[in-house]
Amino acid sequence: MSKQNWSEEQVPDQSGRVAIVTGANSGIGFETARVLAAKGATVVMACRNLDKAHPKAAEIRERHPGAKVEVMQLDLDDLESVRSFAQAFEAKYDRLDLLINNAGIMIPPYGKTAQGFETQFGVNHLGHFVLTGALLGRILDTEGSRIVNVSSMAHYFGKIDFADLSSENGYNAQAAYGQSKLANLLFTYELQRRIDRAGKKVLVVAAHPGWTETNLQKHSSAVMFLNKFFAQDALTGALPTLYAATESDVHGAEYYGPSGFLEMNGPPKKVKSNKRSHDESTAEQLWNVSEDLTGVRYPL
Repeated sequence: MSKQNWSEEQVPDQSGRVAIVTGANSGIGFETARVLAAKGATVVMACRNLDKAHPKAAEIRERHPGAKVEVMQLDLDDLESVRSFAQAFEAKYDRLDLLINNAGIMIPPYGKTAQGFETQFGVNHLGHFVLTGALLGRILDTEGSRIVNVSSMAHYFGKIDFADLSSENGYNAQAAYGQSKLANLLFTYELQRRIDRAGKKVLVVAAHPGWTETNLQKHSSAVMFLNKFFAQDALTGALPTLYAATESDVHGAEYYGPSGFLEMNGPPKKVKSNKRSHDESTAEQLWNVSEDLTGVRYPL
């Protein structure tokens, strides 16, 4: 199958699988959840705002009769909420085939999470780091399971500032966003290395949506304006995530994005991330710092 015409129709059957999609009430998260449910998966829409999430779950059931979707509360801004979500999930489900760490926040005004981390680093990286660690036991126990972390082209201008991870010494929203998206890739590759060393069979993969019009961009009037010329729709933006999550030719520590000009749009293909994302000493340092900041220890 040429990836050039790979679309929603090509997503393999997902019957019997259980998936979590964070931030599934809008944008590429919603389309990812919808397609997986349409293909037979039981999908948990892990969302902060339940008032927005429930109508979107109803929309999936309406469009795909028989779709199995459930809304559960997850606020990545608060690590206690993340832990509560993981406990509630594990009380209901004895398997987890797909963990799709999709939720994110992009270039907001300066803010801090409940535990005092800069919002983008806290939500985009640390929240998902804790979620993945809390659910890893279920994932390891599920044959053929995968973790997909959604990064961004913004990782190219990211740099991990270990001296000031929470931007206390001056806040540049774009720089903090780039840092969080670079962290997603460093985490992806380091987690795969650790899983491999432990002799386990889980795939950890990353994806990015290219230039896709989503609610994420609401803090940037310039991006909102340029969307008219460059942006693709949310379903097309979700295809790299769906490919990474479901296709049989995907391997661990791979990265998928759009195949068009500058990876801005088009059908999915395997792409490359920058050199910094592959720096193993930075990845290990980030891992250790993330454990220290959150108190999470991975069961590997």
